[in-house]
Amino acid sequence: MRWHVDVEKTQMSENGRIVIPATYRRALGLKGGDVLTVRMDEDGLHLQTKRQALLKAQAIVRKHVSADRSLSAELIEERRAEAMREEKRG
Repeated sequence: MRWHVDVEKTQMSENGRIVIPATYRRALGLKGGDVLTVRMDEDGLHLQTKRQALLKAQAIVRKHVSADRSLSAELIEERRAEAMREEKRG
């Protein structure tokens, strides 16, 4: 996806609603009713789609886990082993 450096203005309504400019909605594939996360830091407010949040989380995990390792496979194996231990305990 190609990101723009353009700045667009929008206005907040009296009840706090902000319209995301159509060009940005199209670029992100946003539709009415989509859920976004909102984060605030010293640089301001940041909106993020669920997909963007997921990709960011995956990138953070990949910094600490090698690509040949499957955390989901390890979790499944741990759950199976735990289920077997519980079954033996009765």
